[in-house]
Amino acid sequence: MRSTPHDLQTSFKEVMAGVATPVSIVTAINGGLPYGTTVSAFASLSMNPPMVLVSLDRGSETLELVRETGRFGLNILGADQASTALSFAKKGGVDKFYGTRWDLDHDLPRIPGVVGWVACAVADLVEGGDHVVVLGDVEAAEFSHASPLVYHCRLFGTYAPNDLVHLDPTART
Repeated sequence: MRSTPHDLQTSFKEVMAGVATPVSIVTAINGGLPYGTTVSAFASLSMNPPMVLVSLDRGSETLELVRETGRFGLNILGADQASTALSFAKKGGVDKFYGTRWDLDHDLPRIPGVVGWVACAVADLVEGGDHVVVLGDVEAAEFSHASPLVYHCRLFGTYAPNDLVHLDPTART
C-alpha cells in the first residue's frame, strides 16, 4: 500500500519528533537592532575548516538578514532557557528580544547564559524544500560546561550522560 503525501508527511513528522536535537537561537543584527529565531536543525559540518550548518524557514526574517549581512550568531541554549526558546520560536514581526538581555559579540547578538556561542560568516546558502540551509564559516566559538537544552518528542529537556559508554573526546566522528 502506497502512502499518500499527507500520510508520508505525518509519518515523517513523527519520526523527526523522536530525534533529540539541540535547541539554538540564530541571531543577526540590522541597524543596531537584534533579530533571532529558534532552531533545532543545526549541526557541525566540518572541523577543518570549522563550519556549522543551520536550517532556516524560507519566510524567516532572520534568514533575510543573514542573506543581507552575510553573518549570523548561533546561541546554543542551556537547560534553563526553555522560555527563551519559546519566545524566539514565534512567527512574524514580534520583537523577540523584548525582555531578553543580549550583548554584542563579534558584532552579533549574543544571549547571556548560553552553553555555546558561535559567530559565523555565511559560506553558502542551499535551498531545501521549505527551508534554506545556511553553511557558516566559524569566526569565534565559546563553550560552557552547563547542561544543554534539548528538544525531544515535542518536549524540552536536557541531556544525561550514560555512565556505561565513554568516548575519547579527541576521536574524529
